[in-house]
Amino acid sequence: MTRLPVRKTYKLFIGGAFPRSESGRTYEAQGQNVARASRKDLRDAVVAARGAQPKWASMTAYNRGQVLYRIAEMMEARAGEFAELSTGKDEVERAIDRWVWYAGFADKLAQVIGSSNPVAGPYFNFTIPEPTGVVGIVAPDEPPLLGLVSRIAPALTGGNAVVALASETAPLAAVELAEVLATSDVPGGAVNLLTGSRAEVAPWLAAHMDVNAIDLTGADGLRADLEVAAAENVKRVVLAHPDAQSLYEISAFLELKTVWHPIGV
Repeated sequence: MTRLPVRKTYKLFIGGAFPRSESGRTYEAQGQNVARASRKDLRDAVVAARGAQPKWASMTAYNRGQVLYRIAEMMEARAGEFAELSTGKDEVERAIDRWVWYAGFADKLAQVIGSSNPVAGPYFNFTIPEPTGVVGIVAPDEPPLLGLVSRIAPALTGGNAVVALASETAPLAAVELAEVLATSDVPGGAVNLLTGSRAEVAPWLAAHMDVNAIDLTGADGLRADLEVAAAENVKRVVLAHPDAQSLYEISAFLELKTVWHPIGV
């Protein structure tokens, strides 16, 4: 008797779970049927991100770094699978190394980006970085894995929660990444990954009133309209290179809070 293999189903990643689209729709990409997210799926993802963000931000920076490093560990163990779903071994290794790089800076942000400010008076004056909140990300189509990691990692490092639209043409690596995130101590909802039509979902992400910032790195052709939609609640709009790696990528999703304290009290 010939056994039929169990075929993998490519679902969304919302709130730490793997639901199908509420619409039941799929689309074909990379030879597979992939969930096609709807406006309702996006709203659910934002709700999950808002609920998870305080827990993620309240973890110690050192602990967040450990979790990001764990993602790299889990990706390393599945590097062969990722290579088959992306452009190959080089892209996967660079994506893994990117997690490690940002993990190393998680507990150094306050020292590097923050400051102790000289003031003319009997006060201490400190500037401290804080997360923006919920960050929407329109990931680039290419490279499908490295481009997604390059945009998610800096937002997470600073304590933000993420709702990301994966590569529309090559989404399978994003679903594989979601499986890694689900087993890497990332709180459920801190990262939510949606697959489907960028033109259909991105406008609702940009216009959502409970999203604090949006990364339009992968929004080619839609950028102008999305910037207008983002202006409705004065979202911070970030434009970057799909392969960027720097402290500036982290600070793009941070607010700087200045605190005064009297000396001797």
